[in-house]
Amino acid sequence: MAKQELERRSYDFDVNADVEEGHVVGLAVVYGQRANIGGCFDEIIEPGALDNTDLKDVRFLVNHDFSRIPLARSRNNNGNSTLQLTVDERGLLIDAELDIEHNKDAEALHSAVKRGDISGMSFGFIVGDEEWDDIDTDHPTRRILSISSIIEVSAVTFPAYDDTDIKTRGSETLENARLALDSARETRDNSLDSELQL
Repeated sequence: MAKQELERRSYDFDVNADVEEGHVVGLAVVYGQRANIGGCFDEIIEPGALDNTDLKDVRFLVNHDFSRIPLARSRNNNGNSTLQLTVDERGLLIDAELDIEHNKDAEALHSAVKRGDISGMSFGFIVGDEEWDDIDTDHPTRRILSISSIIEVSAVTFPAYDDTDIKTRGSETLENARLALDSARETRDNSLDSELQL
């Protein structure tokens, strides 16, 4: 079985700032949206993909920057967490409580979201289960049936792609897309070889 890779997906909508309370809220995972992943394949996160997702320790970052201090964090998604996560029929909603009085990065992000300068959400995740349609074509469709875990959610300056297409093609995103497609095709080929040997 292939090593599970951390993947990232971004959306260019649904981030808002609550001026009074210092919160940033948004939709980090969107069900049912078709996204073109690097020209390699289309991808849809199916409704229910988050039903059994590990959300025990999720950090709220800016631009997936693990080298910076998280601006909020969900630990077991309890009332003491500064990042609240809610799964509903649309996907994964986040509510990040920012310390805008004592953290300059949090204050800057809150201001940028409030002004509309940052409008993208993204998330880092590991796929649990998937299905592929039209895998023998030049542009198949990957259906993510379950997400094993979400490691982080980010507010992003330049979303990799909006809800329907890639805008900026980062080399890591494209390489992960190619690996996912190659792995699916290899699994299919091995399955066919096993059937032929029977």
